[in-house]
Amino acid sequence: MATPINILIPISGRRSISAWPNACLMSCGDARREIGITRASYGLGEQIAHDMVRREARKLGLDVTTDAAGNLYMTMKGREAGPAIFIGSHLDSVPMGGNFDGAVGVLLGLSVLSGYVGARIRPTRDITVMAIRAEESTWFGASYIGSRAAFGLLSAEELDHVKRSSDQIPLGAAIDAAGGDTAALRAGDVFLDTTKIALFIEPHIEQGPVLVERRLPVGIVTGIRGSFRYREARCVGTYAHSGATPREYRQDAVRAAAALVVELDAAWAQLSREGADLVVTFGQFSTDPAEAAFSKIAGHLSFSLDVRSEEPQTLDRMKTIVSGITAKIEAEHGVRFELGRLTASTPARMDKDLVNALSDLAQKLDIETQTMACGAGHDAAVFAAAGVATGMVFIRNAHGSHNPHEQMEMADFAEAARLISALCLDLPLKLLSQGAAAIA
Repeated sequence: MATPINILIPISGRRSISAWPNACLMSCGDARREIGITRASYGLGEQIAHDMVRREARKLGLDVTTDAAGNLYMTMKGREAGPAIFIGSHLDSVPMGGNFDGAVGVLLGLSVLSGYVGARIRPTRDITVMAIRAEESTWFGASYIGSRAAFGLLSAEELDHVKRSSDQIPLGAAIDAAGGDTAALRAGDVFLDTTKIALFIEPHIEQGPVLVERRLPVGIVTGIRGSFRYREARCVGTYAHSGATPREYRQDAVRAAAALVVELDAAWAQLSREGADLVVTFGQFSTDPAEAAFSKIAGHLSFSLDVRSEEPQTLDRMKTIVSGITAKIEAEHGVRFELGRLTASTPARMDKDLVNALSDLAQKLDIETQTMACGAGHDAAVFAAAGVATGMVFIRNAHGSHNPHEQMEMADFAEAARLISALCLDLPLKLLSQGAAAIA
């Protein structure tokens, strides 16, 4: 194991790919610093990105193909037959986003294969780098379009009725315009056979501050948090004169909603002390500007509530807590909470054997890492739900994500590439047999 890893450090980790993330990604979107980068799902920017990585894959001599949804597969053939290793992420971005979200995962996969080509190493099994379409739900209001389509999980209703936010083009029309085949998608064609996939690993920048604050280059993800959300919740009280209404007669929507924030924050702190994984966010919180005024007690407040955890039992417990606290505040403040439609997602656990293999290799390679939960949604969740052994590797990134100021250092990219490169050459037999085991 040691010899190929040492060979690959300067090739796949630094020299051959050091310019790829900046040179490739900055040129396939609107890269003016003041507005960030925009690669709309099934739009021009995403298409240019796919064309660029396809060109690089062909230069490396990889087998290149696409599926009916336009997902791109770039494969290096292995020495042996059997379930393949998949490395992948997405190439679209949010409007006015950053340079590295998603696309770094695709380029890291190509950098690993570039290293093998340069070192004349042929892996044991096929390795496929997958550039996934339309991960960002901001465009079509639907999550994981490309990866779900690859497993035959995209519905005809979505193709016909989900429309792109920027131009109201239906999803199906956008896929066809990008060279896809919606007739095959409507027929439920399945491109990816889980029995032929040993594992899927998604490299991605961390979108929070943990690795930066703890001065670590790489994180190993244990699970992707599920959620429940109230996107259009309201607290309804009674408008009244601010000077003429004593405290005991007020039905103040702001004060009641503020009490909800405080009490849920206290519940979050308590559950965290008990060891639960949990994040709670009130992302929107506002009175009606047309009716609220300086001298009025607010009779209406709109807010959103986003609760996430990688533990289903913690999500269930928080639903009960939210219900109990809102009823208590309604009685105390004389208001009414209308939480609206509940939306939810299921937590996705990463494969324990894969997490352990990555952790063990990182220790052997002297790469500092931390195991951590992932709070954002990723295509890895679709692979995990399909029964594929799935893992994620985070790369340190400053200034958060979904904004123009994402900042990943190439040295950290190199460490993640070195780790995944070593994993692909030294994968435990149990993981290599995952896809084949599904056949039995």
